[in-house]
Amino acid sequence: MGFLDNSGDIILDAVLTDAGRKRLAEGNGSFRIAKYAFGDDEIDYSNYNANHASGSAYYDLEILQTPVLEAFTNNAASMKSKLVTLTNNNILYLPVIKVNDKGADILANTTIGSGSHVVVVDTATQGVWRANSGENTGGMGYYVDGVTPNDTNSRVIRCDQGLDTSEIPATFKIDAELNENQYIVEIDNRFGSIVSRQGILEQSWSYLDDDNIASYFLSTNYVNSTPAKPSTGTEPEVRTMIAGPRGTNLQFKIQASTNLRTSEYLFDRLGSSFNFNVTNESADKTVGTGCNVFKFIDTIVRVTGATTGYKLDIPIRFVKQTGTC
Repeated sequence: MGFLDNSGDIILDAVLTDAGRKRLAEGNGSFRIAKYAFGDDEIDYSNYNANHASGSAYYDLEILQTPVLEAFTNNAASMKSKLVTLTNNNILYLPVIKVNDKGADILANTTIGSGSHVVVVDTATQGVWRANSGENTGGMGYYVDGVTPNDTNSRVIRCDQGLDTSEIPATFKIDAELNENQYIVEIDNRFGSIVSRQGILEQSWSYLDDDNIASYFLSTNYVNSTPAKPSTGTEPEVRTMIAGPRGTNLQFKIQASTNLRTSEYLFDRLGSSFNFNVTNESADKTVGTGCNVFKFIDTIVRVTGATTGYKLDIPIRFVKQTGTC
């Protein structure tokens, strides 16, 4: 990987994705380019200088001379910021997607997860966490139950979408072109799968790439299309991360893979470990009391809006109890 010299003529560097290269290699004459995309990952638009001493022709000079990366085919790393076409020319703000951390049932783990959503992967770990999850009482922090996702103690991962600005009242309806009704969620298939808020596997992955990244196209049973209303009078504070007009919100859980549940192989190959002194608060003092050893794998789940292409990376930590210390 390197940079293209864009100090002179404009260069177009186009490559096939891994899926496109595979189909081309089949050599059966069926290969046709049907889709393409543009992105501006390297561009920092804050470099636009409307006060340049040499005049308007130089306002965007620094942007135009920004080094551009060579095109590469890895879908997990390429074109995080894709360009979109909108018919409404009066739009001043583009929507974002933010992880919600306001609701009691959707908080991430700050004790052990360092702000990640912790996913417990087997029944032994589940028992320890369930009895010691109180984050404010020195416990192990909040968790997503990767063993029985429909457990009521399991946290939900929620993403709010909309215009995060105070310049437009939250009571305004978001433009239809900016509203997400479907999301693409990507997760390493070796670690887990995406399930609904109710903990049910509503659908399997839609696409699995050569890097074992599974893509789920989620709409029904995952997307709440009713925007959160602003609080008025005695109503409680609205649990939303969006300051302006609200779009939809995506809610899901994660179920740990069979490999993580039954084996320590991937934890040893890809993860690390930590010790935690458990002071069991439950009546059953035999569950996880004392110093415990946990292995973990840090990864991300990527959420992409199917309409706007906005991407959000959510840190996830898979945790497994492996012994005592």
